[in-house]
Amino acid sequence: MTTRSRDEMADLVGQEAGVSRWFTVDQARIDAFADVTEDHQYIHTDPERAKDTPFGTTIAHGFLTLSLLSAMLYDGAPRVEGAKMGVNYGFDKIRFLSPVKCGQRVRARFALAEWREGKPGEITNRWKVTVEIEGSDRPALIADWIGRQYF
Repeated sequence: MTTRSRDEMADLVGQEAGVSRWFTVDQARIDAFADVTEDHQYIHTDPERAKDTPFGTTIAHGFLTLSLLSAMLYDGAPRVEGAKMGVNYGFDKIRFLSPVKCGQRVRARFALAEWREGKPGEITNRWKVTVEIEGSDRPALIADWIGRQYF
């Protein structure tokens, strides 16, 4: 993990700023997510029934893949020197393009699309995120993710 100054971050606009490590999406992770969200649809939690679906196995909830973005950001994107905290401000776009099958690994690529100071001590950043599935040509998801950094 690298640490960059505010000026260095501004210079990264329009470029890839980081790539996370691979995260394995196994059945234990899928089941834990199902328990927390109370979404026990069989395509996620019943490996036997899921064999008869077009996927041939269980798949991760789209929101599970999306929820991994925080860990992927901490792992792969630069930290900002002097930041006291950051918050998730939301998304302008999220698209789930390919299912993540049980046992597959995913990682995120972060391209910095925007870095601007609104109020003094407050920076809004916008990440173009692509979550890749190992060995697949199509990503699991793409997102336009907005955050705020406070200094």
